[in-house]
Amino acid sequence: MTENGGRRSPIEHGFPHLETVRASITALFRRLSADGIRAYADSLTPADATFTTDDDLHLGAQRVASAIVRALRLPDARMVVSFRPMEEAATVELAAGPEYFIEANDRFRVHRRDLAAALAHEVTHVLLHRLGLSFPATAENEILTDTAAAYLGVGWLLLDAYREDALTHQKLGYLTPEEFGYVLARRSRLTGEDLSAWFTSPQAYEAYARGRAMAERDLRRPPLTAAGPVARLRYAKDRRAGAASGQGAAYGTAYRFERRDGGLRVSFPCPVCGQGLRVPVRGRLRARCGLCHTVLDCDT
Repeated sequence: MTENGGRRSPIEHGFPHLETVRASITALFRRLSADGIRAYADSLTPADATFTTDDDLHLGAQRVASAIVRALRLPDARMVVSFRPMEEAATVELAAGPEYFIEANDRFRVHRRDLAAALAHEVTHVLLHRLGLSFPATAENEILTDTAAAYLGVGWLLLDAYREDALTHQKLGYLTPEEFGYVLARRSRLTGEDLSAWFTSPQAYEAYARGRAMAERDLRRPPLTAAGPVARLRYAKDRRAGAASGQGAAYGTAYRFERRDGGLRVSFPCPVCGQGLRVPVRGRLRARCGLCHTVLDCDT
């Protein structure tokens, strides 16, 4: 796992990986099912992640790693944590198990506050390895890992490790701070869990708020009834064009029109899991996502 994407590099902000993040959430739903995702409703608590200078180095690291294993529902996986000088924050050796070896950066011997965040990323690698879930490219696979960690209840630690001020310049993981906030906000909407009080880093909370604003926009995109008046006007214009041509969508929109079986239909992603939905264009209706089972109020 990277640290700062290179510790001396500027910290990237914004949403440059958003499409891969969304694809990662959809992949999690497809692999685990809606019920499987909801089994991760309770996040790893701050108490379970705490690792101080009063703890024995190796026993404390094992305790935190074991708590993350339980949070990710890997009861038969054993993590062996060691420390050495390295560029990365941590790495894990993926094998058949049940024992996995994690190497953490030597700096965590002294600066223990964020060890749990580094371990969360590596244990999530183990979970995805066992699930057989991966993306072809290494960079996309790391984004999948960060997204899964955040969406399944342990990755809030990675956002809380983000600090950027006059004295500190640190970020763990591959997502930007805002992208971590986006994933956590989508998780919060699904589980009802509010993590905002758990952040110890003011910058992490601010990034969470920016990510939450982006996640809320997903819930206000046409043809959902919560879309605002400007978006609705644009949708109506695109719908007329779609009716005339039988297909198409305007640049930058998430929906697409097509004529099927003599009627016009609109396709759009589910705002919860990202699964593509296709419904008839006939005014107000309720659509049920077949993947996450969310019922959506639409005005098509």
